[in-house]
Amino acid sequence: MEICIIGTGYVGLVTGTCLSDFGLEVICVDKDSEKIECLNSGRVPIYEPNLEDLIQKNVNAGRLSFTTDIEKGIKESKAIFIAVGTPPNDDNSADLTQIEKVAQQIAQHLNGYKVIVNKSTVPVGTAGKIKEIINSFSPSPLQHPFDVVSNPEFLREGSAVYDFTHPDKIVIGTTSIKALKIMQEIYRPLYLIDTPFMITNPETAELIKYACNAFLATKITFINEIANLCDKIGADVHQVARAMGLDGRISPKFLHPGPGYGGSCFPKDTRALCSIAESFGYEFQSLNAVVSANIRQRELMVEKIKRLVGKLRGKQIGILGLAFKMNTDDIRESSSIDIIKILLGEGAKIKCFDPLAMDNTKKILPDIIYCQDEYETAQGCDALVIATEWNQFRNLDLNKIKKLLKNPTFVDLRNLYEPATLKSLSFIYEGVGRK
Repeated sequence: MEICIIGTGYVGLVTGTCLSDFGLEVICVDKDSEKIECLNSGRVPIYEPNLEDLIQKNVNAGRLSFTTDIEKGIKESKAIFIAVGTPPNDDNSADLTQIEKVAQQIAQHLNGYKVIVNKSTVPVGTAGKIKEIINSFSPSPLQHPFDVVSNPEFLREGSAVYDFTHPDKIVIGTTSIKALKIMQEIYRPLYLIDTPFMITNPETAELIKYACNAFLATKITFINEIANLCDKIGADVHQVARAMGLDGRISPKFLHPGPGYGGSCFPKDTRALCSIAESFGYEFQSLNAVVSANIRQRELMVEKIKRLVGKLRGKQIGILGLAFKMNTDDIRESSSIDIIKILLGEGAKIKCFDPLAMDNTKKILPDIIYCQDEYETAQGCDALVIATEWNQFRNLDLNKIKKLLKNPTFVDLRNLYEPATLKSLSFIYEGVGRK
């Protein structure tokens, strides 16, 4: 079966590569000629573990190709996956401009029955909107029938290849038996390993994606709130979280306190779901509170730093970690970046290091100091802050760090170290919820 993926961003590139590894012939299309040229030259524009090797393997096998020719992709494929961005509008609703443009292009090049698969995260009702656009712009809508399917993605940055090939579920939103059979054939390798398939209508599938992300964001925010309370009463949030996680109704996942959630999905999707609810006349009070608490969490982390170093003006702060999480170079909505901006606004000077995300950060923060490693970052600083949970930050030479720092102040926003260990080395230490 021939598959066309429109959009070679994070979701589109992972989806197309993994489907080609299932043995399908995949054409990835993007209007960005530089990105396509990059991919055709063997380079990958994003970092994702194992993705580059998988792309090379399937390109060499002749199953995966990249082009700017959307007409070719549409006409040569039976299933067309839409994987373009849906950034937030000023009112936090999802901007569907790219979706609408792609739907118009699909309409102009239909040459037989197609399954139009929406992979992008979109508001409820978008599948119907795509269908209306294609019918409106198609030169002969009755001659070339098609179905629109909602098939949301559940990929975590840093483990997206594994998540695609070992998913906990496949959600297919369609009312068409013909489209469903084609989707089941596309995902047959996952059916053979007993992956649960959820067949719903498109509206339910569209809401499932938002509901999952919003709930996980709520869980993160809740444990952060518990950690903030632990700071005030002298309790240990790790023990609280472990006890909570042992309850089968709760589970231990996403109970890790820190500076707040970030990335390309949770911030955008929580705000978008609040906007969707509002458009239907419903105030999503709990989720609105989550969004507000997540913003406040950044500010509370800065307050921790200020309590230990005093006034920030003229102080030099070392930041370890810029990406919103480890194993990615993505700084979108990164809590680390937000914290740096607050620190700069209060007159602090910043030195920083991240294994992958410094090039991306330089584009928006060109005037801070970028270092070669953790130890250069610590040199001469009034405090060292761990902001991203990279594994290499878990095993620092603490004696060396202490000698390099101007003051032995260590702010561990990811709780990578035991407070007792830092205290025994005479550090001034603060974690999150672990007095």
